[in-house]
Amino acid sequence: MFKTVITLFRGSVAAAGEELEDRTALLILDQQLRDAAAAVERSKRALALAIAQDQQEGRKLEATIARIADLEPRAVAALDGGREDLARDAAEAIAGLEADRDAAMTARALFATEIARLKRHVANAQARITELDRGRRVARASEAVRSLRRSEAARPYESTLPEAESTLRRLRDRQMEAQAADDALVELDVATGPLATAERLAEQGFGPRLKSTADDVLARLKSRRMPTD
Repeated sequence: MFKTVITLFRGSVAAAGEELEDRTALLILDQQLRDAAAAVERSKRALALAIAQDQQEGRKLEATIARIADLEPRAVAALDGGREDLARDAAEAIAGLEADRDAAMTARALFATEIARLKRHVANAQARITELDRGRRVARASEAVRSLRRSEAARPYESTLPEAESTLRRLRDRQMEAQAADDALVELDVATGPLATAERLAEQGFGPRLKSTADDVLARLKSRRMPTD
């Protein structure tokens, strides 16, 4: 039993770890891409430094070769002039310059190899980063769509729209009932109120009318006419 519990615990931990990794996969990928881009930048700086050092060695090599070319005829002239001592001094200087020349040539060969390697590395890394970034954008879009599909918050209308429609129907029903009651009260006031009673009395000849009729207005207008001969 204890072994089973331990196994279940380990399984739960593993499942939780996988779930956490899935949830944070895009964050991890973003950071990994940033780290890779930083590494490429370091490689670019190393490449730029190697190119600069190679150019520096090239200038040294050109200067050394020029000095050798200048000393050799001078040494020959010293030998021709019977100054072997000066010719030996020149020969020693030429030997040192030749050692510097050979070292510079070796350094340039090494720089050429390293520069070519760094260029391949940078180009390959940049191509892979571009592909990873393209895949990251696709994965981010896919994850956003999947999150929308599985999120209940993405479908609030399924439960709220029917409720809203029902609320609106109830509100309209109450408003119609209230309007009908108001209209009924108005009609009741018109039919049974004091004004209605006074009008009925006037119709029976008990007192003047409260409201003029067309006949009343016409009679009043006729009375205002000037008499004709």
